Amino acid sequence: MYRWSVQPLLEKITLYICYGFKSSSAGQNPQHPVMAPVLSEAQLKRLEDHKYSVSGVSVTERVLQVLWSWLVEKLPMWVAPNLLTMAGFVINVVTSLLLICYAPTAKEEAPVWVYMSCAVGWFLYQCLDGMDGKQARRTGSSTPLGELFDHGSDAISTVLISVATACAMKLGQTPDLLFFMIFLTSFVFYCTHWETYVSGTMECKFIDVVEAQGFSVVVQALSALLGPSFWYQFPRPVVLAAFFTIVGASLWKLWSNFSTILTEKVGNNGASTAPPVERPALQVGNPVATRWRGLIKIVSRVLSPGFAILFPICVACIIYGTSSSHLFLDHPCLFLLMFGLAIAKVNNKLIVAHITKSEMTMLDSSMIGPGVLILSQCCGGFVSEHIVLWACSIFVTVDLVLYCCLVCSEICDHLDIYCFSITSKPSQGRRESGTF
Repeated sequence: MYRWSVQPLLEKITLYICYGFKSSSAGQNPQHPVMAPVLSEAQLKRLEDHKYSVSGVSVTERVLQVLWSWLVEKLPMWVAPNLLTMAGFVINVVTSLLLICYAPTAKEEAPVWVYMSCAVGWFLYQCLDGMDGKQARRTGSSTPLGELFDHGSDAISTVLISVATACAMKLGQTPDLLFFMIFLTSFVFYCTHWETYVSGTMECKFIDVVEAQGFSVVVQALSALLGPSFWYQFPRPVVLAAFFTIVGASLWKLWSNFSTILTEKVGNNGASTAPPVERPALQVGNPVATRWRGLIKIVSRVLSPGFAILFPICVACIIYGTSSSHLFLDHPCLFLLMFGLAIAKVNNKLIVAHITKSEMTMLDSSMIGPGVLILSQCCGGFVSEHIVLWACSIFVTVDLVLYCCLVCSEICDHLDIYCFSITSKPSQGRRESGTF
């Protein structure tokens, strides 16, 4: 009984944090947010028609599915799927940031228990992440919010896990490799959702995100048992072979992603970008200029997510190569977290565009962080780049948290559901009449 009674209170607290409310003493309705809504009425309407679509399963996932299916049967039926997702996400955030705090330059050696907590915590996160969908189907509580909550938290978790894994391997001793691998990971993850945005279906390959998470768990366990210096004891040929294997697998996945992105027809075959582009302009007999405009419109809708990911990556590369204060070399983890969370924000916007069948915008407020940082460098450094980096990191983090909370609140309100409960909200009429 208690768990249901606190849910409306938690919702109101979330709304106050996200929106702020007009003062009721001035004769205004306190339920109406001051800020403009993130999602339009058209987007929310199309959200109702969204169906989760996924194809394929990775090799490791086939094995773990047995464990996840067994574990989910032990859960009470009142446990909400998003509650599992949030629990795993919190575990991941706490353990990852703990290691990053102990190794802020990815060169330090953390206590053994920190590495082990990451290994155990990330395995729990992986299990909970695999169980949430099964719990949703088991309880009949599958919603588009669940997909957003799952994949959106994964976008943030990918940044934290990749940086913490680098800390466990002391990759700060090889800054070029550290920079390359973190941004490669973020780009590959983003392109997976870019492909989903275009095709409407998430494609799981033979080797996919589950294997990457499993690799990170193994890295943490070995660093705990053998020490992080263990990773520098391998002969150079072995290191090169491992490097090219990882890069090769990433390029293979990117090739598959872009094969779909560049060939899928917008609006057809379940493609998520909406509304579909009108085809008459491309028919034979129409003026050449009109056909070109139609083609450009199609291309822009398919490739619009490209600028959102290329901007932070290009800015990071410029700062990495030109910073006179060696910003990345002195503060690699903070640098990577700032840019990584900016990418996670546009990744969440891409997921929202997919489930609402709407066009992905090229510009986003998360670009302010990287933009201010490079502007500070170009202006001759009136303020320490380290201070600017901290300020940009705080801005990007707050921007990401606010966006996620706002979107979840608007979706919950539209679908008349709670985020962390499988019960439905009371009707809008009852809320307005004050009967509860």
